Amino acid sequence: MEDEDCPDLVPIGAGGAEETQSSPGSKIPVTIITGYLGAGKTTLLNYILTEQHNKRIAVILNEFGEGSALEKSLAISQGGELYEEWLELRNGCLCCSVKDNGVKAIENLMQRRGKFDYILLETTGLADPGAVASMFWVDSELGSDIYLDGIVSVVDAKHGLQHLTEEKPEGLVNEASRQVALADLIIINKTDLVSGEELNKVRTSVRSINGLVKILETQRSRVDLSNVLDLHAFDSLSGISLQKKLEHVKTTHAHLDKGIITVTFEVPGNIKEENLNLFIQNLLWEKNVKDKTGHTTDVIRLKGLVSIQGKSHQVIVQGVHELYDLEETAVAWKEDEKRTNRLVLIGRNLDKETIKEAFIATVREEQGNS
Repeated sequence: MEDEDCPDLVPIGAGGAEETQSSPGSKIPVTIITGYLGAGKTTLLNYILTEQHNKRIAVILNEFGEGSALEKSLAISQGGELYEEWLELRNGCLCCSVKDNGVKAIENLMQRRGKFDYILLETTGLADPGAVASMFWVDSELGSDIYLDGIVSVVDAKHGLQHLTEEKPEGLVNEASRQVALADLIIINKTDLVSGEELNKVRTSVRSINGLVKILETQRSRVDLSNVLDLHAFDSLSGISLQKKLEHVKTTHAHLDKGIITVTFEVPGNIKEENLNLFIQNLLWEKNVKDKTGHTTDVIRLKGLVSIQGKSHQVIVQGVHELYDLEETAVAWKEDEKRTNRLVLIGRNLDKETIKEAFIATVREEQGNS
């Protein structure tokens, strides 16, 4: 049965029609699909490639050693039909070290524009999705054709908790936790295999790592694609929804001593752009912010809305690992509105008070000198 009344968040015409209202224009959105081996990523992608959903999606499958017929190839799916156009990816892994190969695959794909409206990119089970995400964020040549729409992480309801709480040697981040930390959407899959109590534990664990993320619960990876596509997690279109989301985010507590948590704080007033840059660079680049025990703060994901002096609109702050970006949103500050700066950080060794103090000190101190 054709699911025609599936709501799209952003209307996209059949031929990749030009968008007039959205800032990414007629660029193609790229969604990164990540998740631990066995969580259900492959099932999700096979479902997307075979189900009648009236969306034209190019899927880049990228899994090591899984003997699927679609292995290491790139398919264009239209209404459940598979085009016989395979682009062999020479390397199964798509991360920093094979950056060129991944980019090549997408560049080749762009020559077939008009046959697809979305690109889904699967990462290998142990890949750091941040490295892949930053590749699309920074590559200016690719940036004219595509934009990063969001990171989706599939978590196994039955074994997910074990993966998320697995202790790693000193200094190493648990890969499953990092995937959750970086995600804009989490799909908790195989919910039929666990009890309500077990499912709740997985949900709580995911939420303790990433207080910003949206959670979908599925069986056999069957999802409504309108919940997975058009996330606009990395562009200024997310301004209004982000504003609402940030108001409800709470600082979380780690399930492990060195676990990943979410920290959020708000500081009223206007700030200078150069002071904000200084704070973010100290945090992400210089890494000179420490927690109370002297451990260096490790920020995996940064998101926020701030009030910059001289700008009438709210500015969105985005960060993944060492990369960050500031972009003005479509949301204007109202005349009588209290201007404020709200930041959410996801990472390790995060001490809310220390980070907030560093923010206030950087912003205030420099203003005093100007």
